[in-house]
Amino acid sequence: MIDLLQQAVAGVVAPDPALRPLAQARLDSLTKPQGSLGRLEELAALLFQLQGGVLPVQADPARCIVMAGDHGVAAPGGPGVSLFPQAVTRQMVQNFVNGGAGVNVLCRTANVALQVVDIGCAGGEFPPHPTLLQRKVAPGTANFLDGPAMTRSQCRAALEVGIDLAQQAADEGVRTLCLGEMGIGNTTAASALYAAFLGLDPAAVVGPGTGLTPFGIEKKIDVVRQALAVHGETLRAGAPLDTLAALGGLEIAGMAGLVLGGAARGMLVVVDGFIATAAYVAAQAFQPLVQEYAIFAHASAEPGHQAIMQRLQTSPLLHLGLRLGEGTGAVLCCQLLRAAAAVINDMATFESAGVSEAKA
Repeated sequence: MIDLLQQAVAGVVAPDPALRPLAQARLDSLTKPQGSLGRLEELAALLFQLQGGVLPVQADPARCIVMAGDHGVAAPGGPGVSLFPQAVTRQMVQNFVNGGAGVNVLCRTANVALQVVDIGCAGGEFPPHPTLLQRKVAPGTANFLDGPAMTRSQCRAALEVGIDLAQQAADEGVRTLCLGEMGIGNTTAASALYAAFLGLDPAAVVGPGTGLTPFGIEKKIDVVRQALAVHGETLRAGAPLDTLAALGGLEIAGMAGLVLGGAARGMLVVVDGFIATAAYVAAQAFQPLVQEYAIFAHASAEPGHQAIMQRLQTSPLLHLGLRLGEGTGAVLCCQLLRAAAAVINDMATFESAGVSEAKA
């Protein structure tokens, strides 16, 4: 049997570094002062590099894959890490299917295809629908205060769901893959993963999530600290699969698989906000080269996101105060990617337009 995880990790290779200066030369030849289109030029150069240095570059087709899963730490009778009950995860999946959520509206506006995946929602199967994939690994995770959130086999299976869906997207011609998620309690799991993978203090990353009060945030910090203590021996061993299984979520593991699978197939991966970045951090622990294929969509309003961006030595494209998740910020970035592609593809050069260049 093919080990999809091992295959994807081995399949991520660094893009050809010789293509980056070629992209820059093309951009510098266009009718504008050098660098005057700022980060649009960075995006254009990245697309050029990832697509083999051939014009025209393309940001489309783009697809947003929303992974949905529940968390044992947010189950009824748990420590109360969210203002919303666990049942909202399932209700929101139905809302996605019905076309009524924020990500639906933005996908329609941006002409981005949407795929919703039940990878770990509590309860049974949903009614069939073309937008929804039923790939449930388990009906939610266990409470990570009592033991690992997932078994190693569950975690691997969730990763491989994401890898498989990325491969399918690549086979269908998708060039831009946007990460999205839904899961009540997943800011708690994400915060624990940041503490484990990046060595950040829980107090620096835990935020209000769905709108917790300062008292609720302190309680959530304590929950994360407890989880880190419970799994201390596992975390000290440093194996990415064991760390993700101990603290993560099925939807987070699924998105980590999307990052690995997308990078292995040369797609641009657009990382949404706080939760999706935790999935990226997990994927990077398996394969550091995924950083060559990922961009970060927006600065989440979750207070800890800034510290995480600093630790990753990167900066997000948009600063809009978003904290919804669902892939909403990633979908918005597709418009910027199209603009970047148009710049490098369609702008006239100084020579073709008969415009004088700047003096040396």
